[in-house]
Amino acid sequence: MLVKTFGAAVQGINAILVTIEVNISQGIKFFLVGLPDNAVKESHERIMSALQYNRIPIPRKQVVINMAPADIRKEGAAYDLPLAIGMLAASGVVAADEVEQYVIMGELSLDGTLKPIKGVLPIAILARENGFKGFIVPRENAREAAVVNDLD
Repeated sequence: MLVKTFGAAVQGINAILVTIEVNISQGIKFFLVGLPDNAVKESHERIMSALQYNRIPIPRKQVVINMAPADIRKEGAAYDLPLAIGMLAASGVVAADEVEQYVIMGELSLDGTLKPIKGVLPIAILARENGFKGFIVPRENAREAAVVNDLD
């Protein structure tokens, strides 16, 4: 099943929308493409640990994740949450149609708790400008994100 989630890359004071496409199919490999840096590539390990720790079913199939646009460098662990939610939606654990209405960003710890991220304000502005229903971030970032009106 193909699912899209959305995140953002922050460059200076601006944010660029990143579409995260997750496809789960037959096989047992994990592929992450779209110019991710090493911290983004390592998200697989943080996601798997967080899911196991919280007894959430892990897809035992081939997972292919594309982060577009491919020519924008994706940096840092803030992509953990949209990647994890995309995997869960593609495997049917969460509703795919719901996640596509939000920009999602957050770093996962190994036990699944969320760590705060940087650059929340420009991402919230981007979410509102692109007509998203809301922005899902770690609790510590909620106050900064709430500065942007007309966004859940």
